[in-house]
Amino acid sequence: MNQAIIAVVPAAGVGSRMQADRPKQYLKLLGKTVLEHTVSKLLAHPRVSKVVVAVSETDPYFSTLALANHPQVIRVNGGKERADSVLSALNYICKHEVSDWVLVHDAARPCFTEQDVSRLIESAQIHSVGAILAAPVRDTMKRSNQQQNIDHTVERVNLWHALTPQMFRTVPLRDALIDGLACKANITDEASAFERLNLSPALVNGRADNIKITQPEDLALAEFYLSRNKEQT
Repeated sequence: MNQAIIAVVPAAGVGSRMQADRPKQYLKLLGKTVLEHTVSKLLAHPRVSKVVVAVSETDPYFSTLALANHPQVIRVNGGKERADSVLSALNYICKHEVSDWVLVHDAARPCFTEQDVSRLIESAQIHSVGAILAAPVRDTMKRSNQQQNIDHTVERVNLWHALTPQMFRTVPLRDALIDGLACKANITDEASAFERLNLSPALVNGRADNIKITQPEDLALAEFYLSRNKEQT
């Protein structure tokens, strides 16, 4: 139960919605890139021994970071989709490392807390499938029609925002991703790879400030959360 865990960070995306001159994981926050914040916080957790970062094969930015020479950081080539990048990292781990469990975390989520990760690890390791951090939906949810008018209100009871990290056993996750990709399934996160196999990961209530930087305005919000969390530690 106390075995070291390897984290996987898929970071091959281009982040077109940010309207920036580089992928969002390489934008600066408080003097460091988003990716550096994310990886350093993962490595700060006492249970995380290494981080495998999957970046585009032609990525010109990663090698310029001090992160690229960190002894606990491993770079692998990512793929076109998130699932391809995660699978590339898992293939590396299965071949070169010993880790029964992996934490998969979005590169653009630097605001997670050590406490949330600890609770996720505890919950995942006693579950038959694994677990993800998630936040209950608080707002009224609307489903639209094709004209982008309201079709109806969606009942928000039992609705959750899926967050990361998500934690699963290494080999079953690799096999689930291989199967899903072979079937051309829509795998939006690691949990969905198991869902299509009729397996139900656990939901672990996580902090709502664990935001994913997606839009330009998210940078200022992430900077605020990071500054506040730093003051509290």
